[in-house]
Amino acid sequence: MFRLIRILLVLALVGFGAFWFITKPKTLAADALAGLAPDVGHGQQVFWAGGCASCHADEKAQGDARLVLQGGRKLASPFGTFLVPNISPSEQGIGGWSTLDLANAMHYGTSPDGAHYYPAFPYTSYGKATLQDIVDLKAFLDTLPPSDRASEPHELGFPFNIRLSLGGWKLLFASDAWVVAGDLTPAETRGRYLAEALGHCGECHTPRNLLGGPVRANWLGGAPNPTGKGTIPNITPAKLDWTEADLVEYFTTGFTPDFDSAGGHMAYVVENLAMLPQSDRAAIAAYLKKVPPVE
Repeated sequence: MFRLIRILLVLALVGFGAFWFITKPKTLAADALAGLAPDVGHGQQVFWAGGCASCHADEKAQGDARLVLQGGRKLASPFGTFLVPNISPSEQGIGGWSTLDLANAMHYGTSPDGAHYYPAFPYTSYGKATLQDIVDLKAFLDTLPPSDRASEPHELGFPFNIRLSLGGWKLLFASDAWVVAGDLTPAETRGRYLAEALGHCGECHTPRNLLGGPVRANWLGGAPNPTGKGTIPNITPAKLDWTEADLVEYFTTGFTPDFDSAGGHMAYVVENLAMLPQSDRAAIAAYLKKVPPVE
């Protein structure tokens, strides 16, 4: 009996070790960014495309105040409440981060100290961002006003407060494969990059399973609102019958073809998209027409 217990303990330790090795936080090679020169002006475009201010600025911020990325917003979810961190260039934010630190966070959801980030930070989408875009983004973030507001811990209960389990979650649900594949035009390809990577549209508009993983078969097919109030709409061609011109107008002004206007978090998204070139808004509209319909 004692021998059997020893064998089981050894097997458990071996199993845990194998799990830890397979799911340990990933990082890029130390020289992954070698030769990539930062472009601050382009980094500003990446900033708006990525929606950084939508979560990290104060909820009521307007104008230049949207560039103060102090954090503090609360994001409700079925697993608990996530507190958005300070990512301004200060000691309380990411002022001490290297560009490689930011790349590891965005590509792999790995913190500078080697811990897993929760996927409330949409690294499952940002992981498709080019390293050049991340280099440019970091250069722009470093020009923004610092904030000394301290980041607050997430409000999560057991077992969701165990970060080690996130390695298994990433193994199951993190993928660098494009959802919309096939023969795309240059505009559709650009739109896919903006929507699936930087803009992370699927994080809200795609339903999730019981473990919080995106159901890619229903990509952009709508989902319950994490706050428990209402739903996030289906924006595939099965439900969204707006023309590409209608979509571009909506992304620019927030007005729908029915003379309604964007509300809730989508209002922030429109504010971001309005900062992009017209060609980028048109590219996202073209991409949405290529998304497989979800009834």
